[in-house]
Amino acid sequence: MRRIRLGVGAALAAGTLAVTGLALAPTAVAVTPDTATINATCTIGGSGVATLTATQTGTTATITVSSEEITAPIALSEDSIRSTLTLVKASGGTTAFTGTENPALALGDGVTVGPLTGTVAPGDSLEAFGGSLQMVILGITVTCTAGEAQSPGPFVFD
Repeated sequence: MRRIRLGVGAALAAGTLAVTGLALAPTAVAVTPDTATINATCTIGGSGVATLTATQTGTTATITVSSEEITAPIALSEDSIRSTLTLVKASGGTTAFTGTENPALALGDGVTVGPLTGTVAPGDSLEAFGGSLQMVILGITVTCTAGEAQSPGPFVFD
């Protein structure tokens, strides 16, 4: 009977240590940085600072683009903007992130699109400068481009 209690006690202690170790283990960051800013100029809606927020799960990544300075040219309903964000790969080529998600926007509201979804590979380094954001609004294409490299630097995916 004593042997059974020791065995159960040892198993509980080992399980507790394992759970504690998992709880204290550092969380892996899949993409760094997870937020960057650009100065963008758009064909409609003005120009200004835009924030790009990135996440990654495996080979799928999402980026949300938001700006208080680039504004909606008309009132828009939720999920009515078809967007494609094209980022430049450091190794050559581009990667596209697409989607139709946006909040409802009143005339003059700051624009937010995303999350826009794309496929990445480990080690991909992606930059907005040299790429573009195209938003199709009621059949009219609005193109935004960065005037310089994003800050603090390109997105690097695990």
